[in-house]
Amino acid sequence: MADVVAEIPTKKSRGSRKALKEKASSTNDANIVANESTISPLSDQPKKGKAASKKQQPKQQSFEQDLLEMQEKMEQLRLEKEKTEELLKAKDEILKQKDEEIENRGKEQEKLQVELKKLQKLKEFKPTMNLPMVKDKEEKKDKKKNACPEKKRPTPAYMLWVKDQWHEVKKENPEAEFKDISNMLGAKWKTVSAEEKKPYEEKYHAEKEAYLQVITKEKREIEAMKLLEEEQKQKTAMELLEQYMQFKQETEKENKKNKKEKDPLKPKHPLSAYFLFTNDRRAAIRADNKGITEVSKITSEEWKNMTEEQKRPYEEMAKKNKEKYAEEMEAYKQKKEEEAANLMKEEEEHMKLQKHEALQLLKKKEKTENMIKETKLNRQMKKQHSKEDKNSDPNKPKRPPSSYILFTKEARKNILEERPGLGANMLKTLVSLKWKDMSEEDKQVWNGKASEAMDAYKKELEEYNKSIAAKLDQKTDEE
Repeated sequence: MADVVAEIPTKKSRGSRKALKEKASSTNDANIVANESTISPLSDQPKKGKAASKKQQPKQQSFEQDLLEMQEKMEQLRLEKEKTEELLKAKDEILKQKDEEIENRGKEQEKLQVELKKLQKLKEFKPTMNLPMVKDKEEKKDKKKNACPEKKRPTPAYMLWVKDQWHEVKKENPEAEFKDISNMLGAKWKTVSAEEKKPYEEKYHAEKEAYLQVITKEKREIEAMKLLEEEQKQKTAMELLEQYMQFKQETEKENKKNKKEKDPLKPKHPLSAYFLFTNDRRAAIRADNKGITEVSKITSEEWKNMTEEQKRPYEEMAKKNKEKYAEEMEAYKQKKEEEAANLMKEEEEHMKLQKHEALQLLKKKEKTENMIKETKLNRQMKKQHSKEDKNSDPNKPKRPPSSYILFTKEARKNILEERPGLGANMLKTLVSLKWKDMSEEDKQVWNGKASEAMDAYKKELEEYNKSIAAKLDQKTDEE
């Protein structure tokens, strides 16, 4: 037994990582443990226990490290799994989008094919009419070149006089240049008397009148031609539209293979005596497993061999059905006529309403136009009255300008002297800036001038009013 006990720790010390798994306890091991409990403690046992504990400590540390490593790996695997799941979701979404795009493309392709078919049909459309030709720009240029001399602008009196005087001045001053001669002629023109200028001016006015007559005539012709072109375009457009509509209707008729939908309310045409007989006999003949053609042959032969007495019940039934059909047809026709009459009435009422609305719109338009005309006339009348009021009495004193206007008159002169050729808008801005930059003391000078002018204006107004009152008194005394 002692030998067995000594061998147990040596087996445990050799254990590797595989020993982590639990082994099934056998009957031999149980016996060994029982024997160990009965054995008395020896002097060697404590030493052996210390050695075993020392061996077990590094073993536990290695086991903990392995556990930690395994946990880290498990976490890494979990993170990788989450990433892969996210990637798979993203891929699924992309695939769905692509599938939707493919479906949309398929629908678009179908639409395009339908449109292509329509266009192919439209290619067959050939209008039977001549379109109005548009004139090219080159033709217009040629016309301008070959224009008549009356269309040329009239030369002014000064230029006509210069043409006559140029050679004489050139003979007198052969070394003079073009600029010098033109300056000489300009100075000479100022000294020319009105009698000498008169023939040139008369010639210029005559040319001008002829030129204006030609231009006015041309303008009227151009306007008339534009109107004519527009009318022609409208006519051609309408003709093209009509032809296209006809072509479209014809193509639709050709393409329609299905029959027209029948009216379900319309009574059905009754069967003849022969067909009533065949309907009775068909079930009996078909019971013998015979085809449709054989059934029709048998029934036709039987009908031929039948006597008039045998045919009579079918003929009477057919006659009754025919009479019933005639009555139903009359009722159906009456109903249709009533519906057509009601539709006509509705259309007439609708047309009346439309005409009424159109007349109301026209009245509103006329009212607005009249209002606009009245406002324009009122404005013109007011302007005329204001002008008459202004020009009524020339002796009435005028209101004096303000301080700013007095300042602008002088400021403009100074700015134009410093900067000649300045624009009107720029002048206004510079003047306003100067006024803003001015001190109150400088402005006081202009305010004083404006107040002096205002005082003088008030005095003049009082005197003027007194004089008008005196005149009115005189008139009343004379009357």
